[in-house]
Amino acid sequence: MKFLYTGVFIASLMLTTNIMAQQKIKQTAGRDQLGDFAPEFARLNDDILFGEVWSRNDRLSLRDRSVVTITSLISQGITDSSLKYHLQTAKANGVTRTEIAEIITHAAFYAGWPKAWAAFRQAKEVWTEEEEKNDCKGIEQLRFPIGSPNTAYAKFFTGNSHLAPLQPKNSGKEEKTVLPMSNVTFEPGCRNNWHIHHNAHQILICVSGRGWYQEWGKPAIALKAGDVIDIPEGVKHWHGAQKDCWFQHIATHIETGDGTATNEWLESVDDGAYNQLGE
Repeated sequence: MKFLYTGVFIASLMLTTNIMAQQKIKQTAGRDQLGDFAPEFARLNDDILFGEVWSRNDRLSLRDRSVVTITSLISQGITDSSLKYHLQTAKANGVTRTEIAEIITHAAFYAGWPKAWAAFRQAKEVWTEEEEKNDCKGIEQLRFPIGSPNTAYAKFFTGNSHLAPLQPKNSGKEEKTVLPMSNVTFEPGCRNNWHIHHNAHQILICVSGRGWYQEWGKPAIALKAGDVIDIPEGVKHWHGAQKDCWFQHIATHIETGDGTATNEWLESVDDGAYNQLGE
């Protein structure tokens, strides 16, 4: 029991003391799996452990109870499906990927390095799976306004796109900025045609969802929030959403040379090649 008590102590360092309304927890796993074989155990699991203990979340939040439970399981070396269940529950209760990595790292020095390695394998699966699913959710997960339908350039796109010009709050609507910026939103499967920027160096800053960028003669690059693409003048390329995901990026450019910045729009991206990306 040494590791159990140590683990609970570690977890207690992270607890908050917010007062909140009680949320009743309903659990049926005990009865579903052991109701016929061990009905009393099933009752204690569903009605007492979850129905009473976990439901006292007005005294200790569900998030904090998840932290205590995960740390206790790791300390005892329990890294089976029960740990994965409680990792998934912790994620649902608001524990972030950064926090779970710090929790397991801290516990490793008290519970043991091999136990932490085993826990990390499951935690990585849980948080990666969730983030990938969240990245490809619908329009509600987009971080920037989508603006208006991009009708002016619709003939150069496959699928639907939207455009939202970004204007600094400290400048007037008619003032030009050094770096003109727009947020471009691509619906799932939408992408622009192959094109070339003349007299301009373009930067794409990915802010939501999942997308693709490809230069002529090179493999496509998968994009996610936080990625940046630097497009030199004169490079033939295309960019857009992955086929099952919404995608947003901010586009800006710096004019180069003596001429006016222009786009040379070319052929559309081949449907067969696009559909094979990521497979």
